[in-house]
Amino acid sequence: MNSAKELLQILELTEVGPHQFEGESKTIGSPNVFGGQVLAQALNAAYRTITNNRILHSLHSYFLEAGNLELPIRYEVSIIRDGGSFSTRRVTALQQDKIIFILSASFHKIEEGHDHQIPMKTDVKPPEDLLSWEELLEQYGKLMPKNRREFLEIERPIDFKPTVIANPMDRKDLPPYNDIWFKLKGNINGLELPVKQQILTYISDYNILLTAILPNASKAHYGNLQMASLDHSMWFFREFDFNEWMLFSIDSPSANNARGFSRGNIYSRDGKLIASVAQEGLLRPLKK
Repeated sequence: MNSAKELLQILELTEVGPHQFEGESKTIGSPNVFGGQVLAQALNAAYRTITNNRILHSLHSYFLEAGNLELPIRYEVSIIRDGGSFSTRRVTALQQDKIIFILSASFHKIEEGHDHQIPMKTDVKPPEDLLSWEELLEQYGKLMPKNRREFLEIERPIDFKPTVIANPMDRKDLPPYNDIWFKLKGNINGLELPVKQQILTYISDYNILLTAILPNASKAHYGNLQMASLDHSMWFFREFDFNEWMLFSIDSPSANNARGFSRGNIYSRDGKLIASVAQEGLLRPLKK
């Protein structure tokens, strides 16, 4: 999967019954289904039951079981409410009749109102001055730990450019902040906002939990942690254009009791706040 077109094919579900849909999976290097894929597919299912042109403004979800990459995922949508301004949907994702994920999503009619936002950082290097994951692999792949190199070798429909590149061989604790530019690959003109929100939801599960490791990077890394997303929430604020680079600015306020919490804001290149994200995940040290 190396383009936006291929990503859209994965996110578009097949209708198999009334308010029931089915999707397939693609690996991103993990042995289990990528959480961002389940999030975005569940959102696709919810949107398929919205017939009044309302737009997603928030979603809240829980990951209950690891998804099997070899099995289809069935999404069942419950229509909770269609009010005067808001519509609410609940989506249950199942594999072999076992619930692996649940999502609640709220959709709002377009209205005029007051406007403000917190500004984007001004001291972040522009993407033109940074290396992408693919370029990092090309230049430094032979020096990387095997698991890091194999993760970067997986083809992706997104270019990521981290503003700070931590040396995985230099074990030291780092500040709990992470700023990453990202951009879709391929032709993405003419996408409607619901589709763009599904893609952004997919992308939002990248990088966020890893930020919770940074303050303990002298001890914690891919090889000695069991990591998994536990919950994921997003709030959507403004229209945006995937043809431009966007910035995911993340911080991690806390890690404790084998869990890490991270939150982030997604900005357009010109500084518009597009969405906010929050996630807690499992960070369980593996016994030696």
